[in-house]
Amino acid sequence: MGKSRNSRRGGAGAAEAVVEPVDGGLAELIPDRERARAWTLLIDGAPQSYVDLDDPAYLSFEYQRRLGHVIDLAAPAGKPIHAVHLGGGALTLARYVAATRPRSTQQVVEFDAALVQLVRRELPLDPNARIRVRSTDARAGLTKVPDGWADLVVADVFSGARTPAHLTSTEFLDEVRRALKPGGIYAANLADGPPLAHLRGQIATVAARFAERALIADPTVLRGKRFGNAVLVASEHPLPVAELTRRAASDPHPGRLEHGRELTDFTGGAVPVTDAAAVASPAPPPSVFR
Repeated sequence: MGKSRNSRRGGAGAAEAVVEPVDGGLAELIPDRERARAWTLLIDGAPQSYVDLDDPAYLSFEYQRRLGHVIDLAAPAGKPIHAVHLGGGALTLARYVAATRPRSTQQVVEFDAALVQLVRRELPLDPNARIRVRSTDARAGLTKVPDGWADLVVADVFSGARTPAHLTSTEFLDEVRRALKPGGIYAANLADGPPLAHLRGQIATVAARFAERALIADPTVLRGKRFGNAVLVASEHPLPVAELTRRAASDPHPGRLEHGRELTDFTGGAVPVTDAAAVASPAPPPSVFR
């Protein structure tokens, strides 16, 4: 596909959008008029990432702030970690780790090679950040991570605004567990709407592989009132539930945390998902992105 882009380097004028076809559709980088070097990445009209090059610790999207809380609590403040990001987008969360935990070592797996090239060119990474980006399938890339290497694995993979089926199963989580250090944390960005069958199935799947679980989401999403994101967190060791609860509740758009008996009840008898039965997450209704 040929390139189509608008200049964003027009002298003293305001930055302009960058529009370019990538492997997954039409990518748009839209400048934030309120922040000088901040951009929103959209793919086929669906918001994917937000990056402020001057302040990579600033997280605009609600679900990314919740993942940021998990990153903050994955180890003592400022301590470097080994992190794996399945799904890269504009590399927002990898930049966040690099900014808040200097000297961290990170691997990003992003299937869309053309998107990676666009992001590297238009939103360059800090050259001192220890971030390696692989352009391959998320599950295939995860198999390349050494056993017990990661303190944190973040899954934020969407194709056509849907999580691919092969990233929703117990077999996929077996690979996540293999890559994690003992006590490491897995965090996944999930999207679902009423009747929340996908979300309940994912909680059951994680419960089949991890001793500790928690779910953070907007209360209206948890009540099945609208389509939205939920962050599922899991570990073999106890999670920082109290602090996660406090941070989620204090967000600009407050989130609710469910764990323990409440989370089990919310799962409602859903069964773990295997490769043989896995399907992609539901497509969001068109009204979500209007």
